[in-house]
Amino acid sequence: MSARFGKVAVLMGGRSDEREVSLMSGRGVLAALRARGVDAHAFDPAERDLLELRREGFARCFVALHGRGGEDGTVQGALEALGIPYTGSGVLGSAIGMDKWRTKLVWLGAGLPTPRFRVLAENDDWAAVARDLGLPLVVKPANEGSTLGVTRVRAVEELPAAYALAAKTFRDVALAEAFVDGPEYTAAILGEEALPLVRIEAPQGNYDYHHKYFSDATKYHCPCGLPEAKERALRALALEAFRLIGGSGWGRVDLMLDARGDPWLLEANTAPGMTSHSLVPMAARAAGMSYEDLCLRILELARVG
Repeated sequence: MSARFGKVAVLMGGRSDEREVSLMSGRGVLAALRARGVDAHAFDPAERDLLELRREGFARCFVALHGRGGEDGTVQGALEALGIPYTGSGVLGSAIGMDKWRTKLVWLGAGLPTPRFRVLAENDDWAAVARDLGLPLVVKPANEGSTLGVTRVRAVEELPAAYALAAKTFRDVALAEAFVDGPEYTAAILGEEALPLVRIEAPQGNYDYHHKYFSDATKYHCPCGLPEAKERALRALALEAFRLIGGSGWGRVDLMLDARGDPWLLEANTAPGMTSHSLVPMAARAAGMSYEDLCLRILELARVG
């Protein structure tokens, strides 16, 4: 075993609605780190107290948790209080990145392009919402990942149910967002670099939870097919967007191009998936980096306090 990192905990599972995906990510990371000689161990905060990390002598944590409680600054704050270095963004970057509403406010304040939106309320005039943003539009919870609770709304009559799913089923602030009709891309961030873009081609443009993690029908293109100068500009935009919310270490920024080729930032992810279908490993492969070496590099970038 390599003593370079000491005893490493791979935090996986947790209590969020993304627990299943987190376990898949964590198992992949665990195997990769062990393959590179790291003394890595699985650690599920849903089953064990975080104080055990200190008692058991863990020197570093790889955060493979997704969703609330795992990538919203909560675990990050606890690890800082324990004095244990961890991967990914700090408390502020994690908290903002998890909150799509406040992420958009930061981007708008800095003049970055993001689709027009409204925060929804139960007594809203749904016809006015549709007139304001146009149809189709997208309704989503502000603090969920993995496209959970996301609905593409094509008619005014569908808005109440979409709102109820986002706001009540997922107990969250619900956002309505103008729909961008164009190709979707994602930019993986690693350290101070945005990796090659991945273009996502989902069936009927429906890149939902199933098509993200379990379907082989979704196609991914990396190289993404854009002209070099255009891709370079989009990668720079994604890196700026990530830095603005306080992101660091590694992450991912999702965006779309409209019919004119103009970019629109959708959201940031400060603890992206690391499953067999995940996008950051795909971009890393295009940059000449294996999954194992990617995991090792992320671990090297761990925050200290």
